[in-house]
Amino acid sequence: MDTRLRAIAEYWNDAAPAFDQEPDHGLAAEATRQAWERRLRAWVPDGPLDVLDAGCGTGSLSQLLAEAGHRVTGVDLAAGMVDRARAKLAGAGLPGRFLVGDASRPPVDAERFDALLCRHLLWTLPDPDAALRHWTTLLRPGGRLVLIEGRWREAVTEPYTPGAGELPWAGGASADQLARAVRPLVRELRVEPLSADAALWGGPVTDERYAVVATV
Repeated sequence: MDTRLRAIAEYWNDAAPAFDQEPDHGLAAEATRQAWERRLRAWVPDGPLDVLDAGCGTGSLSQLLAEAGHRVTGVDLAAGMVDRARAKLAGAGLPGRFLVGDASRPPVDAERFDALLCRHLLWTLPDPDAALRHWTTLLRPGGRLVLIEGRWREAVTEPYTPGAGELPWAGGASADQLARAVRPLVRELRVEPLSADAALWGGPVTDERYAVVATV
């Protein structure tokens, strides 16, 4: 692992113990959990399907996908996040495979998936366009790309790694910006605004949040 990735991994390892305290991370409130469950059922076709959760964090969305009967592989750069994801699904009696690795180039070799889910990761990547191109190659024909992103109201005032403020999408990307990047790579695409669905976030939000759902 190069120096920059190591610094990023260390940041998220440090964040892992408190990560689930955020309402949309831990999904402790039933209303928030149900809101994400409804969205995932709409975005990921009925299966069971092979689903890759890129930047899985502590595995809360992976757990919802596994509960829906999908075969889930989660990838995260931070071993601390992966440990918690493994424990979360094991504690729920659910199958799931979790790998430590760069989510922009998941360590899955020639394996292919029916859907790839990514939530709030693209802003952390040095080359989000390259990640998007690679992710589409991991999908089978007709596969679904689900990108849950936003343009955050809060500025990145304390970079988690030197130079983070200079990342291409520091602070997030607008729906139009992400749709422009994805559209040449896919067959069809739609954008779903999510800011008004307060249950997803554990309360009202004032910044731009959305999902880009695309078929390759």
